[in-house]
Amino acid sequence: MTQHCGLIAVLGAPNAGKSTLVNALVGQKVAIVSAKAQTTRARLMGIALEGDAQIILADTPGLFEPKRRLDRAMVNAAWEGASEADAILLVVDGRKKKLDYLQSILESLEGRPERKILVLNKVDEVAKEPLLVTAQVLAGEGQFDEVFFISALTGDGVPELKTRLAALMPEGPWHYPEDQVSDASERLLACEITREQLYRQLHDELPYDSTVRPESYQTRKDGSVEIHQQIVIAKDSQKGIVLGKGGSKLKAIGEAARKELADLLGVKVHLFLHVKVDERWSDDKEIYEELGLEWVR
Repeated sequence: MTQHCGLIAVLGAPNAGKSTLVNALVGQKVAIVSAKAQTTRARLMGIALEGDAQIILADTPGLFEPKRRLDRAMVNAAWEGASEADAILLVVDGRKKKLDYLQSILESLEGRPERKILVLNKVDEVAKEPLLVTAQVLAGEGQFDEVFFISALTGDGVPELKTRLAALMPEGPWHYPEDQVSDASERLLACEITREQLYRQLHDELPYDSTVRPESYQTRKDGSVEIHQQIVIAKDSQKGIVLGKGGSKLKAIGEAARKELADLLGVKVHLFLHVKVDERWSDDKEIYEELGLEWVR
């Protein structure tokens, strides 16, 4: 069997559904999903297989106007993800009628040599007519080679997109073993899963100024995994929100993350969380290294 392998950069504005799409293409969860914008921080690779093709998907942070150092590093990582790609997928929330927010992304894509594919997502929530209008407006500038209509959540249109991406992969050996679904280390993935629960359970109570750091990750003699993590928040006033009454909220976050990690790793997991206040954490070079981001001045 002749193998094919290539890289697809998945770009888009925050909350377009990029991580949900990467998970759907891979066939299992490799990227965390949250209703909170800018959830994806690092550039995570999801690895999908279709026939003789290995499709490496760079799930990039959402493209937006960067205001802080962390924002700048995330936007840089997104464009870096596109720089070595065989094709670029621009994922757009099909429910949005106003498209001005995409202007700067479209301008940045202009003249790039990669094959560009427009993916209109969340089509299960929109009537067909407005979707076709959006597709015509965005594709009318002649930038995109192809347009796909999908719902990453329901899976509608995803198999067709996957088949097409596989056909675009250049001939060459697979970069990863057949059973590997992500390039993220288990340490990083474990932190991401805890961070997802943090956002999921605290919703708008906890601002975006929080992160989860690995402290230790080791396998016990009985084969179970012991994980220690630090939840870092920017303000002392947020500590009570994360802990909850008598530590109940932290316990619930830990329990949900532990359960998901045990399912993912297929072993028993012992998860220990503690909260640390550091108002300057988003300027800490070490945290950027943990996330695989470049520390931008």
